[in-house]
Amino acid sequence: MAVETSLPPPSPSVDPRSGFCHETKTFHSLRSAAPLPDENLPLSAAAYALSLIPSPLPSNSALIDAATGAAISYPELVSRVHTLAASLRSRAGLSKGDVAFVLSPTRLDVPLLYFALLSLGVVVSPANPLSTAGEISHQIRLSNPSVAFATAATADKLPRDLPIILLDSPRFRSFLSPAAPAAAPPPEVSQSDTAAILYSSGTTGRVKGVVLTHRNFVALIAGYHAAKEAVEAPPDGPAVALFTIPLFHVFGFFMVLRTAALAETTVLMERFDFGAMLRAVERYRATYIPMSPPLVVAMAKSDEVAHYDLSSLRLVACGGGPLGREVAERFTARFPNIEIIQGYGLTESTGGVSGTAGPDESRKYGSAGRIGANLEAKIVDPATGEALPPERQGELWLRGPTIMKGYIGDAEATASTLDSEGWLKTGDLCYFDQDGFVFVVDRLKELIKYKAYQVPPAELEHVLHSHPEIADAAVIPFPDEEAGQIPMAFIVRQPGSSVSEQQVMDFVAKQILVAGCTIQESSPGCFCQLNTKISCWKDIEKGAHKSCFNYSCI
Repeated sequence: MAVETSLPPPSPSVDPRSGFCHETKTFHSLRSAAPLPDENLPLSAAAYALSLIPSPLPSNSALIDAATGAAISYPELVSRVHTLAASLRSRAGLSKGDVAFVLSPTRLDVPLLYFALLSLGVVVSPANPLSTAGEISHQIRLSNPSVAFATAATADKLPRDLPIILLDSPRFRSFLSPAAPAAAPPPEVSQSDTAAILYSSGTTGRVKGVVLTHRNFVALIAGYHAAKEAVEAPPDGPAVALFTIPLFHVFGFFMVLRTAALAETTVLMERFDFGAMLRAVERYRATYIPMSPPLVVAMAKSDEVAHYDLSSLRLVACGGGPLGREVAERFTARFPNIEIIQGYGLTESTGGVSGTAGPDESRKYGSAGRIGANLEAKIVDPATGEALPPERQGELWLRGPTIMKGYIGDAEATASTLDSEGWLKTGDLCYFDQDGFVFVVDRLKELIKYKAYQVPPAELEHVLHSHPEIADAAVIPFPDEEAGQIPMAFIVRQPGSSVSEQQVMDFVAKQILVAGCTIQESSPGCFCQLNTKISCWKDIEKGAHKSCFNYSCI
């Protein structure tokens, strides 16, 4: 590997406790700087991740299908990726700069496909297979792919004039068989080249295509690898990660690269089911699970968990939305041997921004942790543009090597989100405390404007989640002639509960003053991650059920 570089050390004016520089009004990371490969070195994200796997290759499985038990070892992973890349190049005609649209549920083939495409310099653009044909058409117009990878069940949603390779077809299977002729030398991929186009609503409006480079993923993986190298290896062998997250989402996408780079075992679930998740923990001795807040709520409240052996589980990593103190404390009380860490990220930041590390930081309830290595942050007053010190709320701005290149085909949205100095305006209302921990209050655009007050829906959701008879809750603004907006909550009862509207309102009233708050019972709508029917934000406005993972109905 070429000479490694990292950001220069912060100046003496940086407060070592909070990371805040009083001269520049900027927060610096309190994590040790992660060394990065020379940015001029030709290197794909796939090649970098695979280069970090120890030699000789680990004996543990790289990938396991939770439903069938089918597994791929690390030697098989490396071999199949190289074979698939050669086949896609020679037999499918793919070359550097092509865009490949991927429309598939989670399956063992998908990580292999991601690695192979990235190694060729082909831009990977995965989408939610449950999206409508209209949504998919919009995404295809943005990314302009030359080929699509799908399954027999999803291919009908794709345009007829787009070449399609079915992952569940004999043709694709043949791509995994070594070809007789010698493969041509692999293409040279620059770190500045586009690696992926992932879809996000951005700060406002319709879905946008987020352009992420190989350098973005290299920087993110380097941070995780450096953190692992700084701690002792677990005494009971490599970590086993159970994925409840979709691979088309930025969280799932980068976790595929991360778990391989760290030589962990990844157990994949095609479709989320709470009982199936618990069975998979028991069967495969999962040691950690990336999950969303609703799943933490379910773990803390469900009686079903008592029927399974979850003793292998050491950690859950919660992201996708704020997690309230009450839920975290209830989870910890029920599972004292499972550490719950919290993190925060955006598609526009390659999925990573901040996180807690270790038991002490995990007890900083309500915090999304400290910002990652090589990142800088500002808290900016939305009204004045002034950069604010610790304990002051404002919009979070970020700068560093994981920040996106921009939105494809949308120069206006890119210019409004990325300033001339490289700062990403997240659209999130946040603050840092005196110890450098970031607290995500809510989305700026989702604040409920009640008279002269701005009410964060997440704070009300935290209160509702603390009720023992509430399985899930989502709070939205409802128009009101006198107040402007009032909070309205949609509630999912726990199984067997008959808690009433008035009881819920009384419960909230005892803990927080919400004048004119309206509670409504759930009615049939979309399915959220807990497999419960709920009328959600998507049914009411252009938005999404805030309690679903990645802020979208899945």
